[in-house]
Amino acid sequence: MKGEELQAIVRRALQRVAPEANLDDLHGDEDLRDTLDLDSMDFNSFVLALHEATQIDILEKDYPKFFTLNGCVHELGVRFQA
Repeated sequence: MKGEELQAIVRRALQRVAPEANLDDLHGDEDLRDTLDLDSMDFNSFVLALHEATQIDILEKDYPKFFTLNGCVHELGVRFQA
């Protein structure tokens, strides 16, 4: 799966948990939790939305890899190749 496709999946998952957020201004290295004001429940919902969209299991110990848009795209790309 290409980076653009993965980024679209991540953005759709973010839109589910933060529908009021302007994702057009989101930069790849920004911490999603801070930028979008996601609390722990929102972040868990985001990870669940990623799982539902990709069928990839994301363990809690791996959550820090998903704190940024770039991190999400990279980690999903690695897991799709596995």
